[in-house]
Amino acid sequence: MSNVRTITVSAEDADIRVDRWFKRHFPALKHGRLEKLLRTGQVRVDGGRVKASTRLAPGVSIRIPPLDAESAAPRSHRTPTISDGDRDWIQSLVIHSDNDVIALNKPAGIAVQGGNKVTRHIDGLLPALADGDEERPRLVHRLDRDTSGVLLIARNARSTAFLGDAFRGREAHKVYWALVVGVPRPEQGTINAALLKQAGLDGYEKMVADAEMGKTAVTDYRVVETAGRAVAWLELMPHTGRTHQLRVHCAGIRTPIVGDWKYGGGDAILGTVPGGDELKLHARSIDLPHPAGGRLRVTADLSAGMAETWRFFGFVNADAD
Repeated sequence: MSNVRTITVSAEDADIRVDRWFKRHFPALKHGRLEKLLRTGQVRVDGGRVKASTRLAPGVSIRIPPLDAESAAPRSHRTPTISDGDRDWIQSLVIHSDNDVIALNKPAGIAVQGGNKVTRHIDGLLPALADGDEERPRLVHRLDRDTSGVLLIARNARSTAFLGDAFRGREAHKVYWALVVGVPRPEQGTINAALLKQAGLDGYEKMVADAEMGKTAVTDYRVVETAGRAVAWLELMPHTGRTHQLRVHCAGIRTPIVGDWKYGGGDAILGTVPGGDELKLHARSIDLPHPAGGRLRVTADLSAGMAETWRFFGFVNADAD
């Protein structure tokens, strides 16, 4: 059939759902239209029928049937409109830049990618980080909307594939800082609790510990400092990268992250503390192989607001950007 295209999934899109892949690459294609194309087998992956929720592996081929002119325009063919203010803002987040990799210190409160009712996000502002006529920079991993800290961006397809392989091969060593309610016992250890995504009673998806059906999730932790037995500053080192892994694991050992209503409930909210109702989880540093050789090591300071919360408890070694 004429106008049928086949697109190979890149390393940048590893483990993304089919519907989210289309949202990313064909943003004008309506969800209902996509569902019909999937039901009728017009969209196929490696020749087989798939569902909207099917997750994609790098290297598989997606069959794209003929689409109307607007829906067919891929993201790369659309000229993004970025205001001068947003351009300056995204550039102000850069904490490392070389010919292959950019690192941002992402603030809490902004999504990394677009979604339902999300129009302003990091991914949409990445063209502002391109130098001249170079390729559009690409995400190689993600952080939750309310998590701050190190976010890596690849400048080109080669670096995207290289860094994607490093993340999948667990060659990236990540350190997070978290402020939690209570002090874990013991004060240093490993949390090994497999995680499964389920629909919650409120209709929203939520990760839960499930030893039988869940995917392996492992986190090392250690206490850096405490404020009596009320609050602890933790260093978290995830071995795996499951959705909300650190939040679920901290809540699972009865020390929920401050501000994490979703997994800690009201116990996680410290109303009399500066910023005590905002998630206190920060991607502090990352260490992984560099596409040009050697290793890339990047550290992100706490935001001024988060550092204020740390200082409130007397954690004087906390920095501010």
